[in-house]
Amino acid sequence: MGSKSRIAKHILPIILENRTEGQYYVEPMTGGGNLIQFVDGNRIGADINFYVISLLQEMQKGFVPPYLSREQVNHIKDNKDIYEPHLVAWAGIGCSYSGKWFGGYAGTITTKDGNIRNYIQEAINNLSIQSEKIKGVDFVASGYQELQIPEKSIIYYDPPYKGTEGYRVKFCHDTLYNHLHEKKEQGHTIFISEYEMPKEFKCVWSMELSSSLSSNGKSGGNKKSIEKLFTL
Repeated sequence: MGSKSRIAKHILPIILENRTEGQYYVEPMTGGGNLIQFVDGNRIGADINFYVISLLQEMQKGFVPPYLSREQVNHIKDNKDIYEPHLVAWAGIGCSYSGKWFGGYAGTITTKDGNIRNYIQEAINNLSIQSEKIKGVDFVASGYQELQIPEKSIIYYDPPYKGTEGYRVKFCHDTLYNHLHEKKEQGHTIFISEYEMPKEFKCVWSMELSSSLSSNGKSGGNKKSIEKLFTL
């Protein structure tokens, strides 16, 4: 949820403006890798969701996601332990509306304007393109606090936005803020996407977008929010 692929062309030139040769670009909350795919050079993409990381790692090896039926997705949902983690990730996210974990089967539908959309096939097509772009990324299953980060890296954070719903796990934003200060003191360059941040963080970019995650505290639907990029 909250993919950054739509705004990559806007925020990456800001994030990478002063990147030096060989400097690491790190995403401790890489999600589906939708931003890191547009970065070259030394890259580390981490996420606490080991299912997602497993899928990204398998994609690097050439994994092509299968087209799953509703029955297959439901069986994987109820029997995760007997399936490979990357297949669980594909069923739970790639075959689900808005990427919400097993949030409803995303098959073929007729839209309000009468067009037919096959969401799963669209996801398969998108991943086939992405698999080439993420080659060379070091994907790691890790929480952001435990992740080992090379010295003086550029670190981009994309946490669950404060005040929004739609994530399975409660997230402590105050702990994140303290972590960001620590990383800044260690010599890293810090960027973070959010709707709002404490006053010591500087907003360096903003844009109004439609999103399934909105600052009104609800998920789902088509709402307008001001997407922002902050630095410290």
